[in-house]
Amino acid sequence: MNEGKVYLLGAGPGDPGLLTVRAREVLEAADVVVYDYLANEGFLDYCPEGAELVYAGKRGGEHTLSQEEINRVLVDRAGRGLTVARLKGGDPYVFGRGAEEAEQVVEAGAAFEVVPGITSAVAAPAYAGIPLTHRGFSSSVSFVTGHESADKGESALDWQALARSASTLVFFMGVKNLASITANLLRAGLDGGTPAALVRWGTTCRQTTLVESLERIAEEAQKAGYTAPALLIVGGVVSLKERLDWFEKRPLLGRGVVVTRAREQASGLVRTLEDMGACCLQFPTIRISPLKDYEAVDRAVRELSRYDSLVFTSVNGVKHFFDRLRRQGLDSRAFGGRRLAAIGPATADELRGRGLEPDFVPRRYVAEEVVQGIIHHGGFGERILIPRAETAREVLPRELERAGFEVNVLPVYRTELAHNDAEVLLEAMGRGEVHYVSFTSSSTVHNFFKLVGPERLRPYTEQGLRLACIGPVTEETLSEYGFACQVWPERYTVPELAQAIARDAAGGER
Repeated sequence: MNEGKVYLLGAGPGDPGLLTVRAREVLEAADVVVYDYLANEGFLDYCPEGAELVYAGKRGGEHTLSQEEINRVLVDRAGRGLTVARLKGGDPYVFGRGAEEAEQVVEAGAAFEVVPGITSAVAAPAYAGIPLTHRGFSSSVSFVTGHESADKGESALDWQALARSASTLVFFMGVKNLASITANLLRAGLDGGTPAALVRWGTTCRQTTLVESLERIAEEAQKAGYTAPALLIVGGVVSLKERLDWFEKRPLLGRGVVVTRAREQASGLVRTLEDMGACCLQFPTIRISPLKDYEAVDRAVRELSRYDSLVFTSVNGVKHFFDRLRRQGLDSRAFGGRRLAAIGPATADELRGRGLEPDFVPRRYVAEEVVQGIIHHGGFGERILIPRAETAREVLPRELERAGFEVNVLPVYRTELAHNDAEVLLEAMGRGEVHYVSFTSSSTVHNFFKLVGPERLRPYTEQGLRLACIGPVTEETLSEYGFACQVWPERYTVPELAQAIARDAAGGER
């Protein structure tokens, strides 16, 4: 029987980029994952299909599993010869009770390994522009629990030592007892004018920071409605925040953006938006699927020499066409002598990645402009093949035929309605967490309203929810449902759409 093993993993404070490579490797191989509340549950996507997921955090303020029950799960699963990942926010050995769990595993005779995580005590201040040490302010750091009961007769902490230390003080889980913490520090002799900061939801798109003097921060935090999770930092280094702030200057920080693209296509837009600080809610309305029958595609591949040129209208069109090409033992050389047009820079890059430089890429994807560009460019011949989705707008083929070309529209993949829970999205809107809904094609608009009826969206647009469209064709489709588009880019590309949303959020020109 295989020997089981328990891995104590630190998930970090929330930014998915801060999960360590080693932690990801363990998650990808785990049979069982026992996890606490995580600032980013996307880490669970790394787990193998079929892995047992055991939630051990808090729900409704109460622990789902007691510490004793967690220990029993770890020991039991390891005893069955399974690989167990115990996933904890931050670092398992920094106020994470990881050592207690490790002791139980050792006592049971099971193997274990610790994979440290980036603790919020280091990451959150760094993202807030606050260095923990600085030669001009502090040469030491103290990590302190703020989770002491205010009713306790005597504190276990040496407040005088903390006040005299000249260390940067970092308090975990201190919001509930903030008034007590600051009062103890002041009574111990720490200057009331000492800079202090509360960093809430550190390293995530929801991060906010409150900077005040030590004597005023508890009062101001209560006025501002600060609640957990938040970290308290006390010391002269806090005064550097304004100069060293970088994360909170992101233009979309805290703005919720719904991405309706197919999940296979959404990564570029999501990554760009998240780099600008947005909280992305993926709500794919389209699922990319293979055709049921590829006989027509395979015949077109075999007879490629019949065509003078090809027009690719999407990245998916390129991918699926090349897949059939490879299945027949062919590669890019099969396009020899054919002219190629790519509708948009992403499609052009997909061709370039396969060793093909498109002959023509229009500045804007408007059917009339594409046709005129092909005519003006010359050399595209008479017979044009358009590999595309099974269901798509007929404007481009129609305009090409009107211009005298012989056009063969070749479906190479299907777009289907994705199945998503509209209630989850509407609940997020109801909580005020969604500020923009982005549409990148007419299909995303049609399918969005199949999932979320127009009448259910309208109250939120009337309250300020803004709709962003990649271009005029998508905007026109949106208007068919009775909605106006408030945000669109000058160039109809995904990166430009993200920039347009950022400009709109800043109150700038579209």
